[in-house]
Amino acid sequence: MHLMMIFTALTVAWWLRSFLTDFENSWSMRWRRSLFLFLFPPLLIFMTAIAILCMGPQGKMGGMYTGWFSYVLTLICLVIVDIVCFKLAFGGWQSVKSVRNCPLVNIKGKQVRLLNTEALFAGQIGFWQSELAISQGLLETLSPKHLETVFAHEQGHYHYRDTFWFFWLGWVRSCTAWLPNTDVLWQELLILRELRADAYAASRVDPLLLAESLLLVVSTTPMSSEIFCAALGSDRLEQRIEALLAQPEPTPELNFQNWNGFLLAFLPLVSVIFHK
Repeated sequence: MHLMMIFTALTVAWWLRSFLTDFENSWSMRWRRSLFLFLFPPLLIFMTAIAILCMGPQGKMGGMYTGWFSYVLTLICLVIVDIVCFKLAFGGWQSVKSVRNCPLVNIKGKQVRLLNTEALFAGQIGFWQSELAISQGLLETLSPKHLETVFAHEQGHYHYRDTFWFFWLGWVRSCTAWLPNTDVLWQELLILRELRADAYAASRVDPLLLAESLLLVVSTTPMSSEIFCAALGSDRLEQRIEALLAQPEPTPELNFQNWNGFLLAFLPLVSVIFHK
């Protein structure tokens, strides 16, 4: 019976991830749709695994016997998922530790970590309480006004705690790379993250200056560079510039109603009461 539950969860997850159309909608629709398709399938699988662990390897459900095979299989999968999480957390901790070895300097009244590299880089490093790291090369390339737009953009990432939430989303991505369209949805979430930070910055600085900063960084940084930010790919850059030049769209705010659909992922837990 447990194998039937696993097969059903995998089938539903695979079907949902295969159900993709274009993303040409408002920000609010894009966020809700992308998050649902990205998170619901793995959450359904995870809840199915938890239900199987709660029921144990012995007993009957729906008149059918359960066994050790599905129980051990589920346990192995959960252990692998935990190992992936630990590996990502360890890599993140090493990055934070490395950045914190860099000098802390005051730039325009802001405390930032200064990276000794000519590459153009600025980003939040950390988890919930992230720190801004900026390279020497970026300081030498951008004018004070353009640097202010970069700071405003990074403050947007800090405001929305993007380093924290995208650590967990990245964990989901690593664990569900075998599902259809995982990378497509991941790329969509990344560009939405950047658009949201741009909108936050545009409410505090001149959006044209921010657009100029993006173009300056792209024109100076080789596309083949390892440090070339994923948020500055050609397609993403075009979307970001167009959004900055267009009429500002209200920043999407997620509320509890957006998560109602995720309650269906907890249905496998109901099966526990039918286990004897």
